[in-house]
Amino acid sequence: MKEWAEWFYKSKEWTQTRDAYMVAQHYLCERCGEPAKIVHHKIWLTPKNIHEQNITLCWDNLEALCQDCHNKEHHAKNVRAKRYAFTADGELIPPIQKNIFRSR
Repeated sequence: MKEWAEWFYKSKEWTQTRDAYMVAQHYLCERCGEPAKIVHHKIWLTPKNIHEQNITLCWDNLEALCQDCHNKEHHAKNVRAKRYAFTADGELIPPIQKNIFRSR
């Protein structure tokens, strides 16, 4: 939890909103259907918007997620591209090579 957001995530308003949202979603991940653990903000919270209730507490900006889907959301940009891939038959697919030479 970010230090600047700790007060919000420990607030009565957030706790009540989060709990009510999870009940409404039947504690199921809205992406994969597995049991949800986290209420995620679709528009991520920042120090600039954390005081805006239409972002922090509005159900339109919330999504019940399991741990895996939440991790994919927050860490997708940090995943490095795979160097190799395989076909369904297990054959190696060569990596895409960037053409470093320009055609004239």
